[in-house]
Amino acid sequence: MYRTIVMAFFRLAIRGGAFRSVLGFTWKHWQAQPLRLSLTLVAVLLSTLADVLTPLYSGRLVDAIVKGSPQDELAWNAAIAAFSTLIALSFGAIVLRHIIFLTVVKLTLKMMSDIAANAFYRIQRFSTDWHANSFAGSTVRKVTRGMWALDLLNDTLLLALFPSIIMLIGSTVLMAWYWPVMGIIVGLGSLLFVVVTVLMSLGFVAPMASLANRWDTKLGGALADAVSCNMVVKGFGAEAREDARLAKVVAKWRDRTARTWRRGTINGTTQGSMLLVLRASMIGSALLLWSKGHASAGDITFVLTSFFILQGYLREVGMDIRNLQRSVNDMEELVDIQSQPLGIDDRPGAKPIQITNGKIEFDNVTFHYGAHRLPLYDRFSVTIRAGERVGLVGHSGSGKSTFVKLIQRLHDVQSGQIRIDGQDIADVRQASLRQQIAIVQQEPILFHRTLAENIAYARPGATQAEVEEAARQASAHEFITNLPKGYSTLVGERGVKLSGGERQRVAIARAFLADAPVLILDEATSSLDSESEMLIQQAMERLMLGRTTLVIAHRLSTVRSLDRLLVFDHGRIAEEGNHEALIGLKGGIYRGLFELQAMELTKGLMLQDS
Repeated sequence: MYRTIVMAFFRLAIRGGAFRSVLGFTWKHWQAQPLRLSLTLVAVLLSTLADVLTPLYSGRLVDAIVKGSPQDELAWNAAIAAFSTLIALSFGAIVLRHIIFLTVVKLTLKMMSDIAANAFYRIQRFSTDWHANSFAGSTVRKVTRGMWALDLLNDTLLLALFPSIIMLIGSTVLMAWYWPVMGIIVGLGSLLFVVVTVLMSLGFVAPMASLANRWDTKLGGALADAVSCNMVVKGFGAEAREDARLAKVVAKWRDRTARTWRRGTINGTTQGSMLLVLRASMIGSALLLWSKGHASAGDITFVLTSFFILQGYLREVGMDIRNLQRSVNDMEELVDIQSQPLGIDDRPGAKPIQITNGKIEFDNVTFHYGAHRLPLYDRFSVTIRAGERVGLVGHSGSGKSTFVKLIQRLHDVQSGQIRIDGQDIADVRQASLRQQIAIVQQEPILFHRTLAENIAYARPGATQAEVEEAARQASAHEFITNLPKGYSTLVGERGVKLSGGERQRVAIARAFLADAPVLILDEATSSLDSESEMLIQQAMERLMLGRTTLVIAHRLSTVRSLDRLLVFDHGRIAEEGNHEALIGLKGGIYRGLFELQAMELTKGLMLQDS
């Protein structure tokens, strides 16, 4: 065990980085409320000084009682003065603590609100890569756990550690004023207790607590992953398999947590032993002074009362250090979120983009994902004319989806420019860019809100009449009005209460309401029934009118009527032209894809007939 403790001490310097970042983060938020912080600190200082002086006047009260009688006017007055001072100190401490708690409540709630808002702000603006690599459940857990850890951190620092430090210093000075030896015992004993407690808590307990927290986050992520994909679990009868998978994560979490708690128990036992030594030293020294006539009965009372009050604070120091360590561990991941770069950020002085015609230009664009050495696009150039309807065709991984992501500036290019109506999209505000690009995804995502709210998400100020007109254009009005609550129907998480075709029509209605000059359609009719496919195809044809439209084509039969097709192959445009021109290219990529799909369709029809 002792070897483990020694090794843990060496890791303390590493852990100090986490403490510095968390405490620095907290200090910045304290600075935003200087008046509340100052009032809290002054009130804590004064209320703690009342505790420091209480043993002194308790001793004077005992001396007055022992040395005189009720008939002795001097003794009676001394006793009443000591008694009155004790009551005044207690009353003042009560009033001050009331002020402290009222102030700290406001201070902490404001900080928690700001931290939650700031974390949400950053998470919403992190890149699509960040979200692709992060569990939603784990992210929510990091934020909520960090918020409540801040509450514990504030209480620990302002209401526990700060008054404990004042009490230890005040008691040491007061004892040394009367008996220098006693002051040395109290000062060195308290210092040794605090140092050992800090070293054990931060160097021995904290590393294991941090590991336990990481597994707590993984546990939350595993639960959220299985719950959000419950339909897949049910579809494959995999409940037992998911139970077993979660059991492995729970076992790891339980093991790490148990080790954390065992180390905390060792820490507590060590603190109890040190308090016993300090008690024996103080009381023994007081008895020795009394035996030599250097201390009165009141002085013994002074020492005893001081010890019991000091012991309470020292016990609290041990728990406070553990709480400090725990709150820092719990806040680490939240602070890490705050310190991460957004990935894609607006440039200083960025202005809103003004899209009127919708002309799109890729000018010598070079782009690669993350740490990939080879670029997907290398000096890539293409122009989409205003109002042109263009299909994006190619094998999986050829660069079609990346093309539309770059237009939305979900990634930044390494070199070159992407311009819309002559404006470099890297120089404009991202929100203004995306607000003028309507997108209908292959698998539309809906909020667990009403149908009206989901459609109006494209334009929050839209009237009910405008929402309903958009739904009519998307062939969605009829099925919505047939629902028991109509447009007030809640659609479930990610829209699970609706069929695939219904979700798609709601997404198209949202795009109609956006009325954006640029439209992106990630074609999503391949998995729908014939009636839904026909309705959605008609709605998309209406939606494309008068807009620059990009269609990511999965089924080539749906792009035959488009103005132009771009055939992608490993990040370059291998072929372009309309359907008739490309189908006539012998050995062409488009022709090969079209013939392959035609053969698959024919086989499917033959199987149905048989």
